[in-house]
Amino acid sequence: MRKTLLFTLACMLLAINTPAQRPIDGLAHRILGDAKSCFSFEYQPDTIDFFEIKALKDSLSLPSLKIRITGNNDNSLAMGLNYYLKHIAGVHVSWLLCEPVELPNAFPIPDTTIRRKALVKDRFFLNYCTYGYTMPWWKWPQWERFIDWMALNGINMPLAITGQEAVWYEVWKEFGMTDEEIRSYFSGPAHLPWHRMANLDGFGGPLPMSWLEGQKELQQQIVQREREFNMTPVLPAFAGHVPKRFAEMHPEADIQQLSAWCGFEPTYFLNSADPLFPKIQKSFMDKEIALFGTDHIYGVDPFNEMDPPSWEPEYLANVSENIYSSLQQADPAARWLQMTWVFYYKRKSWTPERLRAYLTAVPQDKLVLLDYFCEKTEVWRTTGGFYGQPFIWCYLGNFGGNTMLVGNINELEKKLSAALEEAGPNMTGIGSTLESFDVSPHIYEYLFDRIWNPQPDVHQWIDDWCKVRMGTDILNGQWRLLIDSIYKDWSFYGLGTQLVARPSLEGHGTYYTKPYYSYSNDTLKSICKAFVRQYAHDYSDFYKTIWKDTYQYDLVNFFSQWMGNHFMDIRNNFTVAYKNRDIKEMKRQVKLANQLFDDVDALLNTHPAFMLGPWIEAARAWGTTKEEKDYDEQQARTILTIWGGPILNDYANQMWGGLVKDYYAKRWNLFFKAVIKAAKQGKEFDEKAFGEELSKFEHAWTESHTKYPAKPQKVKQKNRQGTKDPTFNAAWEIYERWMKE
Repeated sequence: MRKTLLFTLACMLLAINTPAQRPIDGLAHRILGDAKSCFSFEYQPDTIDFFEIKALKDSLSLPSLKIRITGNNDNSLAMGLNYYLKHIAGVHVSWLLCEPVELPNAFPIPDTTIRRKALVKDRFFLNYCTYGYTMPWWKWPQWERFIDWMALNGINMPLAITGQEAVWYEVWKEFGMTDEEIRSYFSGPAHLPWHRMANLDGFGGPLPMSWLEGQKELQQQIVQREREFNMTPVLPAFAGHVPKRFAEMHPEADIQQLSAWCGFEPTYFLNSADPLFPKIQKSFMDKEIALFGTDHIYGVDPFNEMDPPSWEPEYLANVSENIYSSLQQADPAARWLQMTWVFYYKRKSWTPERLRAYLTAVPQDKLVLLDYFCEKTEVWRTTGGFYGQPFIWCYLGNFGGNTMLVGNINELEKKLSAALEEAGPNMTGIGSTLESFDVSPHIYEYLFDRIWNPQPDVHQWIDDWCKVRMGTDILNGQWRLLIDSIYKDWSFYGLGTQLVARPSLEGHGTYYTKPYYSYSNDTLKSICKAFVRQYAHDYSDFYKTIWKDTYQYDLVNFFSQWMGNHFMDIRNNFTVAYKNRDIKEMKRQVKLANQLFDDVDALLNTHPAFMLGPWIEAARAWGTTKEEKDYDEQQARTILTIWGGPILNDYANQMWGGLVKDYYAKRWNLFFKAVIKAAKQGKEFDEKAFGEELSKFEHAWTESHTKYPAKPQKVKQKNRQGTKDPTFNAAWEIYERWMKE
């Protein structure tokens, strides 16, 4: 104890504010403030990424005592710093800007030297969809924190597709299109990922010019900072997607409509063998490189979730061969990165013969493949390791930002260990292709920690995580129970609770959402009770400094999941009462439902990661006029709810404060009222007719401008005095009302 106190005193004596000289110094200052002077960072050349941590005392004077972190570059040094903070000092740096970094009163000194090297050279992160479900409204403060988080977790190959519309604007203008034609071709901001993947055109457009300019400037900041941390940003390139107007202007070109996607109008594909293809590619890449530089790797993804114009192997081979040729003409050092989601999604169509033709038409090692959904299906195992092309093993983990407790860390470890042992040298990396984050952060941090740990111990890692999140190991057993009994299922599209599903008497109202969980909700209830009781027991002047703010996130996450699951029981009881025409019982279940809506909404509104208000506020901040602000808000509301098109309603469902009370609860109350009316009249409830009425409410909500709180809300706690923690107060109310026997 005396040793750590002296060490902290030494750090305090050394603390000075000096400008950052190196990327790692800037990161350390942003994360640690003056406490950064407790650490020294040294470069040591190596062909394999590594870090080393050791206590250093280079003279007899106490102020010289530091933690020395050595690594071969700034990315490795950042990973080393994070390893020390997480596994030795119990400090968590979240990917959320809203979660503070809480430093200990004393930094512990490692007893031995710790040295780790990366098991793979490529550590990939992000998904096109993340730019719609998480990042569309980010500005530099959010991006700066996120890039720091990526560096701290050793990520060195991020997808970097912000700002490309500013480039495309200049390309299509060069080819004769007008301002209105170009901006109307683009989708709205939150739907740009699917426009970029050629799934849809113009939905939510025209895109404001202020957005194009703002995103261009933001991308310049992003790629500059990523490169400072030895990251290789993956920039976009031309995959063949062209505007309808361009097709009309070039009737001689080999342009065909692709298959329609999710009910939207078909988009247009220019055959890569057409003479116009390399011209467009070069125009785009020249302009992109002039604005953003290049690291010579480009994301190109034709036919995402769609059928190509022909399934003939020769045609598919020509497409990929010509795409690569066009890349090389614009950048002789170019490599092509492609996600393999389409090979999983349309696996019946992508037969071995077709896939082999498509992949092997590109020179060896010039095509890098993202095996996108390895927790579910490892495509590399069914394709002979992608016929020798290099690939990155990826954990997806989340669709649409659905706020559910999913992700089996034990199974992830088994699959990943087997891949590391069996895949061979063409497995060059490990990554994650999550569609959204702010959800179940532990499994992603485990994934990237695992890259530096050849002998993992999942339970020990979870014990460390518990202490990092809460400041104490007193709930280690509950976290182990969570990992072994609750986090059992993999994510899949539209996963959500019955609460966020479109109202129906049985099942769920649309293809999305799918209310499903395989664990016992009583087990989750017991965990919630243990968490809140332990906090209540320990909340005193002596103990309250132990509990960290990150504990609030977990409390909201676990309690809201239990409440969402429990709502299914209420809905089912309401349905039974309807079948029995028991009006009194139906009304009683409605009263319970509305109490649940109020309680869970209050809980969610105590943490900014679970609030609708910050999402809408961030969207409006991008507008430069009232009209643009209203436009951005409408886009932000739409993607969370009706999404767009006739199929994707509720795909991106979120258990968020404000959204629960003002959208999901109102939908359910319209439903309850209509069903009770039918029961009173002795009629069968007409779900189809009600669905039309519900659609009117849903569309009207996306166009409304109700203001929601953007900062955590206080909760008055009636039964327990002395705590100023609104999250605990809200959770305790739920415990008292719904869980206490």
